[in-house]
Amino acid sequence: MVFKGRVFLGALAALTAGLTACGPGEPPDPNQAAGGGGTIAISGAGATFPAPLFQRWFDTYNREVDSRVQVSYQSVGSGAGLEQYINGTVDFGASEAPMQGDRLESFRERFPFEPLQLPLVGGYVVFAYNLPGVDEELQFSRDTYCGMVGGTITNWNDPAIAGDNPGVDFPDLPVTWVHRSDGSGTTFVFTNHMDTICPDWPAGAGTSVDWPVGIGGQGNEGVAAAISQNEGALGYVSYAFAQLNEIPVARIENAAGNFPDPLPANASLAFEGEDIPEDFALLVPDPQHPDAYPISGLVWVLVYREYDDAEKWEALKEVFEWAIGPEGQAITEELFYVPMPASLIERIQEELDAVNAG
Repeated sequence: MVFKGRVFLGALAALTAGLTACGPGEPPDPNQAAGGGGTIAISGAGATFPAPLFQRWFDTYNREVDSRVQVSYQSVGSGAGLEQYINGTVDFGASEAPMQGDRLESFRERFPFEPLQLPLVGGYVVFAYNLPGVDEELQFSRDTYCGMVGGTITNWNDPAIAGDNPGVDFPDLPVTWVHRSDGSGTTFVFTNHMDTICPDWPAGAGTSVDWPVGIGGQGNEGVAAAISQNEGALGYVSYAFAQLNEIPVARIENAAGNFPDPLPANASLAFEGEDIPEDFALLVPDPQHPDAYPISGLVWVLVYREYDDAEKWEALKEVFEWAIGPEGQAITEELFYVPMPASLIERIQEELDAVNAG
């Protein structure tokens, strides 16, 4: 199966409305029974990256489609979400890193089936910064941002940064790198890119790494807050969080030497022509399309292949089908995430139909 690129345009007009409750969700009330026409309480946990989108999806579905279905999503980070999924304490998980290694083995020890990870949406990671007095849109070459993250470029008036941005008057201000402090799929996407393109990158790739420099923040929310609160800060977040917090975003160089706009249309080009493996675990750490945004990844929702509660599974399945349908995809575009193409949605639907319940 080949991922075909599409052009996605979004409007920011309703972004704030979709992010009013993007923090950790409340777990469902165990005394609320799913059945008999009552509330169907569904719980999920995982990546902070898609939390703004998930909140809009689930809130809109409850208000406009089925008021019985209440989906609670805990925005706790991919690592914590995967652990809850493995332990069977949630109905679904979410991660920007596919399940592998020790976590996959732990899942296999606990369940008689393989995990089912479905890429319901794509996203991209941006460099957001806080640089008072600089109003111009900045851009960073690969050598420059490798140096800023790796700790070899430590001040905003460094010649490398100035060379990427002719005519910009940079302050004599230290670069404060801001990274995630928790296990994170966003970190997985970001460090896979850095490990691939930076010749002397020391930290490797993973959901958690030993950063050469910087300060940590919990979740995309915490990183965005730390950038906003520290002059001279530079960090990585999803584009939605940068927009919500009104933090400037830099253009960065891709494999073709271009500096594409950080928009969903260009993020989708990262996956164009790529073969999707059977387990959907596609990684594109350095996309080759000349117009592709260079740090792009998928967000996988993890469901079980068997559910005891048939009514709950049917409700959850219908939520996901709605999310990848026209109404859900309109929200996806609006909030600057990347919808999945029709060819991939067909495969996702086949997997949803194959889940056993009851």
